[in-house]
Amino acid sequence: MVRIPDAKVALSTASVYPESTATAFEIAARLGYDGVEVMVWTDPVSQDIEALRRLSDYHQVPILAVHAPCLLITQRVWSTDPWVKLQRARAAAEKLGASTVVVHPPFRWQRQYARDFVTGLWRMADETDVRFAVENMYPWRYRDREMLAYAPDWDVTNDDYRHFTVDLSHTATARADGMAMVDRMGDRLAHVHLADGRGSSKDEHLVPGRGDQPCAELLERLARTGFEGHVVIEVNTRRAMSTAEREADLAEALAFTRLHLASSSARVPRS
Repeated sequence: MVRIPDAKVALSTASVYPESTATAFEIAARLGYDGVEVMVWTDPVSQDIEALRRLSDYHQVPILAVHAPCLLITQRVWSTDPWVKLQRARAAAEKLGASTVVVHPPFRWQRQYARDFVTGLWRMADETDVRFAVENMYPWRYRDREMLAYAPDWDVTNDDYRHFTVDLSHTATARADGMAMVDRMGDRLAHVHLADGRGSSKDEHLVPGRGDQPCAELLERLARTGFEGHVVIEVNTRRAMSTAEREADLAEALAFTRLHLASSSARVPRS
Protein backbone atom coordinates (compact mmCIF):
# COMPACT_ATOMS: atom_id res chain seq x y z
CA MET A 1 0.00 0.00 0.00
CA VAL A 2 1.28 3.48 -0.81
CA ARG A 3 0.66 6.12 1.85
CA ILE A 4 0.88 9.79 0.92
CA PRO A 5 1.32 12.27 3.79
CA ASP A 6 -0.82 15.37 4.12
CA ALA A 7 2.13 17.63 3.24
CA LYS A 8 1.45 19.88 0.26
CA VAL A 9 4.13 20.52 -2.37
CA ALA A 10 4.45 24.19 -3.26
CA LEU A 11 6.52 26.19 -5.72
CA SER A 12 8.51 29.13 -4.42
CA THR A 13 8.01 32.12 -6.69
CA ALA A 14 11.80 32.59 -6.40
CA SER A 15 12.21 29.40 -8.45
CA VAL A 16 11.19 31.12 -11.69
CA TYR A 17 13.57 34.10 -11.37
CA PRO A 18 14.30 36.13 -13.51
CA GLU A 19 10.69 35.63 -14.58
CA SER A 20 7.96 37.27 -12.53
CA THR A 21 5.84 36.36 -9.53
CA ALA A 22 2.83 36.19 -11.86
CA THR A 23 4.65 33.66 -14.04
CA ALA A 24 5.26 31.45 -10.99
CA PHE A 25 1.50 31.12 -10.40
CA GLU A 26 0.98 30.19 -14.05
CA ILE A 27 3.73 27.55 -13.99
CA ALA A 28 2.58 26.13 -10.64
CA ALA A 29 -0.93 25.67 -12.03
CA ARG A 30 0.26 24.13 -15.28
CA LEU A 31 2.61 21.63 -13.60
CA GLY A 32 0.20 20.61 -10.84
CA TYR A 33 1.80 22.07 -7.72
CA ASP A 34 -0.45 22.23 -4.65
CA GLY A 35 0.26 25.92 -4.09
CA VAL A 36 2.94 28.59 -3.99
CA GLU A 37 5.19 30.27 -1.48
CA VAL A 38 5.47 33.97 -2.27
CA MET A 39 8.98 35.37 -1.99
CA VAL A 40 8.46 39.03 -1.15
CA TRP A 41 11.17 40.91 -3.00
CA THR A 42 11.58 43.78 -5.49
CA ASP A 43 8.85 42.58 -7.90
CA PRO A 44 5.94 44.94 -7.05
CA VAL A 45 3.39 42.13 -7.49
CA SER A 46 5.07 40.13 -4.70
CA GLN A 47 4.42 43.06 -2.34
CA ASP A 48 0.77 43.64 -3.37
CA ILE A 49 -1.74 41.56 -1.40
CA GLU A 50 -4.65 42.26 -3.75
CA ALA A 51 -2.60 41.41 -6.84
CA LEU A 52 -1.50 38.16 -5.20
CA ARG A 53 -5.10 37.32 -4.28
CA ARG A 54 -6.20 37.86 -7.88
CA LEU A 55 -3.43 35.62 -9.20
CA SER A 56 -4.29 32.92 -6.69
CA ASP A 57 -7.99 33.06 -7.58
CA TYR A 58 -7.42 33.19 -11.34
CA HIS A 59 -5.04 30.21 -11.43
CA GLN A 60 -6.78 28.35 -8.58
CA VAL A 61 -3.43 28.01 -6.83
CA PRO A 62 -3.49 28.71 -3.07
CA ILE A 63 -0.79 30.73 -1.35
CA LEU A 64 0.55 28.41 1.35
CA ALA A 65 3.40 30.52 2.71
CA VAL A 66 4.91 33.99 2.59
CA HIS A 67 8.67 34.47 2.67
CA ALA A 68 9.37 37.73 4.51
CA PRO A 69 11.75 40.15 2.73
CA CYS A 70 15.00 39.18 4.47
CA LEU A 71 17.52 39.36 1.61
CA LEU A 72 20.14 42.04 1.05
CA ILE A 73 18.29 43.21 -2.07
CA THR A 74 15.05 43.65 -0.10
CA GLN A 75 16.35 45.86 2.70
CA ARG A 76 13.94 48.64 1.70
CA VAL A 77 10.95 46.45 0.80
CA TRP A 78 8.02 46.91 3.23
CA SER A 79 10.02 49.39 5.35
CA THR A 80 13.63 49.48 6.52
CA ASP A 81 12.51 48.33 9.98
CA PRO A 82 12.82 44.52 10.13
CA TRP A 83 10.02 44.21 12.70
CA VAL A 84 7.66 46.12 10.41
CA LYS A 85 8.62 43.71 7.62
CA LEU A 86 7.59 40.76 9.81
CA GLN A 87 4.36 42.45 10.85
CA ARG A 88 3.47 43.06 7.21
CA ALA A 89 4.42 39.48 6.28
CA ARG A 90 2.13 38.18 9.03
CA ALA A 91 -0.71 40.43 7.87
CA ALA A 92 -0.21 39.26 4.28
CA ALA A 93 -0.27 35.62 5.37
CA GLU A 94 -3.45 36.15 7.38
CA LYS A 95 -5.22 37.94 4.52
CA LEU A 96 -4.09 35.42 1.89
CA GLY A 97 -4.83 32.29 3.95
CA ALA A 98 -1.19 31.23 4.21
CA SER A 99 -0.22 29.23 7.28
CA THR A 100 3.47 30.08 7.42
CA VAL A 101 5.83 33.05 7.31
CA VAL A 102 9.42 32.07 6.53
CA VAL A 103 12.01 34.31 8.13
CA HIS A 104 15.81 34.36 8.17
CA PRO A 105 17.81 35.12 11.32
CA PRO A 106 19.04 38.73 11.37
CA PHE A 107 22.28 39.92 9.83
CA ARG A 108 24.91 40.55 12.49
CA TRP A 109 25.00 44.28 11.72
CA GLN A 110 21.27 44.51 12.63
CA ARG A 111 22.38 44.61 16.25
CA GLN A 112 19.22 45.64 18.07
CA TYR A 113 17.04 43.40 15.91
CA ALA A 114 19.40 40.47 16.48
CA ARG A 115 19.49 41.09 20.24
CA ASP A 116 15.69 40.99 20.51
CA PHE A 117 14.98 38.50 17.72
CA VAL A 118 14.27 35.31 19.67
CA THR A 119 12.05 36.89 22.32
CA GLY A 120 10.40 39.25 19.83
CA LEU A 121 9.51 36.40 17.51
CA TRP A 122 7.92 34.44 20.37
CA ARG A 123 5.89 37.53 21.22
CA MET A 124 4.69 37.90 17.62
CA ALA A 125 3.93 34.18 17.37
CA ASP A 126 1.67 34.43 20.41
CA GLU A 127 -0.48 37.00 18.57
CA THR A 128 -1.43 34.89 15.53
CA ASP A 129 -2.13 31.39 14.22
CA VAL A 130 0.44 31.97 11.46
CA ARG A 131 3.67 30.07 12.10
CA PHE A 132 6.94 32.00 11.97
CA ALA A 133 9.33 29.30 10.72
CA VAL A 134 12.96 30.41 11.11
CA GLU A 135 15.24 29.14 8.36
CA ASN A 136 18.74 27.72 8.75
CA MET A 137 21.40 29.76 6.94
CA TYR A 138 25.18 29.34 6.49
CA PRO A 139 28.53 31.08 7.02
CA TRP A 140 29.65 33.35 4.20
CA ARG A 141 32.96 32.23 2.64
CA TYR A 142 35.51 33.91 0.43
CA ARG A 143 38.44 31.72 -0.60
CA ASP A 144 39.58 30.23 2.72
CA ARG A 145 38.01 32.91 4.91
CA GLU A 146 34.71 32.49 6.72
CA MET A 147 32.44 35.27 7.97
CA LEU A 148 29.56 34.73 10.36
CA ALA A 149 26.93 36.96 8.77
CA TYR A 150 23.89 35.93 10.85
CA ALA A 151 22.95 36.42 14.49
CA PRO A 152 22.17 34.94 16.92
CA ASP A 153 23.42 32.05 14.70
CA TRP A 154 23.18 30.71 11.15
CA ASP A 155 22.39 27.32 12.76
CA VAL A 156 18.95 28.16 14.06
CA THR A 157 18.78 24.99 16.17
CA ASN A 158 21.16 26.69 18.61
CA ASP A 159 18.33 29.03 19.63
CA ASP A 160 14.83 28.57 20.99
CA TYR A 161 12.27 29.04 18.21
CA ARG A 162 8.74 27.70 18.08
CA HIS A 163 8.99 26.62 14.43
CA PHE A 164 11.78 25.93 11.95
CA THR A 165 12.27 25.83 8.18
CA VAL A 166 14.99 23.49 6.97
CA ASP A 167 16.72 24.30 3.67
CA LEU A 168 19.00 21.60 2.27
CA SER A 169 20.79 23.95 -0.11
CA HIS A 170 21.78 25.95 2.96
CA THR A 171 23.00 22.86 4.82
CA ALA A 172 25.16 22.10 1.77
CA THR A 173 26.65 25.60 1.77
CA ALA A 174 27.22 25.37 5.53
CA ARG A 175 28.76 21.89 5.05
CA ALA A 176 26.45 20.72 7.81
CA ASP A 177 24.72 17.36 8.27
CA GLY A 178 21.18 18.02 7.05
CA MET A 179 19.56 15.02 8.71
CA ALA A 180 21.27 15.76 12.02
CA MET A 181 19.86 19.28 11.81
CA VAL A 182 16.39 17.87 11.14
CA ASP A 183 16.83 15.62 14.18
CA ARG A 184 17.62 18.67 16.33
CA MET A 185 14.57 20.50 14.98
CA GLY A 186 12.38 17.56 15.97
CA ASP A 187 8.65 18.25 16.02
CA ARG A 188 9.30 21.98 15.62
CA LEU A 189 10.15 21.40 11.95
CA ALA A 190 7.17 23.09 10.29
CA HIS A 191 8.36 23.89 6.78
CA VAL A 192 10.81 22.55 4.19
CA HIS A 193 12.69 24.32 1.40
CA LEU A 194 13.69 21.49 -0.90
CA ALA A 195 16.75 22.04 -3.03
CA ASP A 196 20.10 20.31 -3.45
CA GLY A 197 23.72 21.38 -3.20
CA ARG A 198 27.28 20.11 -3.48
CA GLY A 199 28.97 22.03 -0.67
CA SER A 200 29.98 25.03 -2.74
CA SER A 201 30.69 28.32 -0.98
CA LYS A 202 27.75 29.68 -3.01
CA ASP A 203 24.13 28.85 -2.19
CA GLU A 204 23.34 26.62 -5.19
CA HIS A 205 19.67 25.62 -4.90
CA LEU A 206 20.00 22.74 -7.35
CA VAL A 207 17.08 20.60 -8.49
CA PRO A 208 16.68 17.79 -5.90
CA GLY A 209 18.75 14.77 -6.87
CA ARG A 210 21.48 16.76 -8.64
CA GLY A 211 23.63 17.35 -5.57
CA ASP A 212 24.77 15.36 -2.55
CA GLN A 213 22.19 16.39 0.05
CA PRO A 214 19.78 13.85 1.61
CA CYS A 215 16.72 15.14 -0.27
CA ALA A 216 15.18 11.71 -0.83
CA GLU A 217 16.00 10.59 2.73
CA LEU A 218 14.37 13.68 4.19
CA LEU A 219 11.19 13.28 2.13
CA GLU A 220 10.91 9.61 3.06
CA ARG A 221 11.27 10.50 6.73
CA LEU A 222 8.56 13.15 6.39
CA ALA A 223 6.30 10.53 4.86
CA ARG A 224 6.99 8.03 7.65
CA THR A 225 6.37 10.57 10.40
CA GLY A 226 3.17 12.04 8.91
CA PHE A 227 4.61 15.53 8.37
CA GLU A 228 1.77 18.03 7.95
CA GLY A 229 3.75 21.12 6.97
CA HIS A 230 4.59 22.24 3.45
CA VAL A 231 7.42 21.12 1.18
CA VAL A 232 8.46 24.03 -1.03
CA ILE A 233 10.55 23.62 -4.16
CA GLU A 234 13.04 26.49 -4.01
CA VAL A 235 15.52 25.95 -6.84
CA ASN A 236 17.66 28.17 -9.04
CA THR A 237 16.60 28.12 -12.70
CA ARG A 238 18.44 31.27 -13.76
CA ARG A 239 20.62 29.33 -16.19
CA ALA A 240 17.66 27.87 -18.06
CA MET A 241 17.94 28.85 -21.72
CA SER A 242 14.18 28.97 -22.27
CA THR A 243 10.83 28.83 -20.49
CA ALA A 244 10.51 25.21 -21.59
CA GLU A 245 13.83 24.31 -19.99
CA ARG A 246 12.84 26.10 -16.77
CA GLU A 247 9.52 24.25 -16.65
CA ALA A 248 11.29 20.94 -17.27
CA ASP A 249 13.48 21.56 -14.22
CA LEU A 250 10.46 22.47 -12.09
CA ALA A 251 8.53 19.43 -13.33
CA GLU A 252 11.50 17.20 -12.47
CA ALA A 253 11.69 18.70 -8.98
CA LEU A 254 7.98 18.11 -8.43
CA ALA A 255 8.17 14.51 -9.68
CA PHE A 256 11.17 13.80 -7.41
CA THR A 257 9.33 15.21 -4.41
CA ARG A 258 6.09 13.35 -4.98
CA LEU A 259 7.96 10.08 -5.62
CA HIS A 260 9.86 10.21 -2.34
CA LEU A 261 6.90 11.47 -0.31
CA ALA A 262 5.02 8.31 -1.32
CA SER A 263 6.36 5.81 1.21
CA SER A 264 5.71 2.09 1.07
CA SER A 265 4.08 0.67 4.16
CA ALA A 266 3.58 -2.93 5.04
CA ARG A 267 0.32 -4.48 3.94
CA VAL A 268 -1.89 -5.53 6.78
CA PRO A 269 -2.37 -9.32 6.47
CA ARG A 270 -5.92 -10.46 6.00
CA SER A 271 -7.37 -12.58 8.79
